[in-house]
Amino acid sequence: MSRLYNDAHRGLQDEFGTRRMADRIEELACKDVVGEPEKAFIESRDMFFLATVDTDGCPTVSYKGGDPGFVRVVDEKTVIFPVYDGNGMFLSTGNIASKGEVGLLFIDFEKPHRLRLQGRAELPRDPVLLGHFKEAIFVVKIAVRAVFQNCPRYIHRYQKISPSRYVPRAESDTPLATWKRTEDIQDVLPERDAKKVESAGGTMPTEEWIGMIVAGDPEA
Repeated sequence: MSRLYNDAHRGLQDEFGTRRMADRIEELACKDVVGEPEKAFIESRDMFFLATVDTDGCPTVSYKGGDPGFVRVVDEKTVIFPVYDGNGMFLSTGNIASKGEVGLLFIDFEKPHRLRLQGRAELPRDPVLLGHFKEAIFVVKIAVRAVFQNCPRYIHRYQKISPSRYVPRAESDTPLATWKRTEDIQDVLPERDAKKVESAGGTMPTEEWIGMIVAGDPEA
């Protein structure tokens, strides 16, 4: 019984003559637990991509970033990570609350190397878990179903220039997101953010913020 393949996958594998190869790859590479090599790789990453699905079956893919170690392997069947302040849409967390199925893709762009993880996620309102991560709104807890490595063949090699200034860190205050200073958003900002706008530099035209993004300004 495959943990990865359904009838649609099998149909394509049979069409292109890859069923036996696909089975061998699953046999060799796919695990149902996080081993020590996978744990070391996951906890060394400062970003990953998170896939979730809503109640209509529509997928959402999000980038999640933090300092290395912000994704933690609690044990071989459990992974946790924080959700920090975002845009208030709660697309990924809303999907997790309603459906729970997730896929995570971890990539090292310098080596290169990548690892996939699939499982079922929940949003426990556990103050002990929240206490592990400064300014975390939620901690996502994943019951691991499958972990597998992928061929690095098509991963382009990149080098990291600098970490994001917006990642919450114990030794410094976290700056207000610059987009929350834009004029078009002021009348709908939560009070906790509205109070910070003036000390962060005041309001700015939305076009100015977009220009910062285009120019690659690290404060965008």
